[in-house]
Amino acid sequence: MTATRRLAAILAADVAGYSRLIGVDEGGTLQALKSIRAELIDPTIAAHNGRLVKTTGDGLLVEFGSVVDALRCATEVQAGMAQRNAGAPADKRIDFRIGINMGDVVVEDGDIFGDGVNVAARLEALAAPGGICVSGRVQEDAIGKLDLAFEDLGEQALKNIARPVRAYTIATGAVSGTAQATPALALPDKPSIAVLPFANMSGDPERSDPPRLAAWVSHRPSLRGLLIFFLI
Repeated sequence: MTATRRLAAILAADVAGYSRLIGVDEGGTLQALKSIRAELIDPTIAAHNGRLVKTTGDGLLVEFGSVVDALRCATEVQAGMAQRNAGAPADKRIDFRIGINMGDVVVEDGDIFGDGVNVAARLEALAAPGGICVSGRVQEDAIGKLDLAFEDLGEQALKNIARPVRAYTIATGAVSGTAQATPALALPDKPSIAVLPFANMSGDPERSDPPRLAAWVSHRPSLRGLLIFFLI
């Protein structure tokens, strides 16, 4: 089949701490994910005119015709997961991280490829468990259309992406009015120092060692200017 190009909103998602969940209870985790797909994710994608491109074990890739549909789907999925996780033990929680980008994609044999897809996947890696991270283009398209608030993460150097990408996280909690951008916090005049005991409380293996955690901290503008030492 001949490859074609089109503009699309791309949603990439994965399960935070998937390896740990599988290690603790493989059968229970797989059954829970199957139920989440059938009862929440697939119906929500369909309700917002999305197309499930593929699943990748603990992740999925979805294509939408508009940023508004992609954001509505993402926020509804995360709200639904928060309800499902309410009261669940910490080691049994299933949290998704979601990244959304708007860009040009190559379509071939039903799959999608290209820089736009890669950026969405890298933004997903920046999102906190249960969170949503979007590109600047997505944030711009959402202004005035959705009741969401965005926290500016600044320009991000994403792995294997040639150019810096402006990134935003979607703030949690009820927000009145139309979508708005929250400016990045002002940096302190002088660096601050914090000495912390190292303990991974997130359940996410990507943050299970100091170098990776330091990389994660570097993506949070509110923590810049803070020198952090880990006691291990």
